[in-house]
Amino acid sequence: MPVNADPRPAPPPQPALEDCCQSGCNPCIFDIYQDALERYQTALAQWEQRQLKSKPAKRR
Repeated sequence: MPVNADPRPAPPPQPALEDCCQSGCNPCIFDIYQDALERYQTALAQWEQRQLKSKPAKRR
């Protein structure tokens, strides 16, 4: 089985509400998650573009 050299990025695990300690931490676990989610969305968009470029053009 060939190994995928460019695997699809995986989304970050979303924290549960009880993961927040409600102490006003800076950054809060939800701030960290939001940053990770934005990085994931950027990486996913870049990955999707690479996938489009790597597909051979269809002939008519």
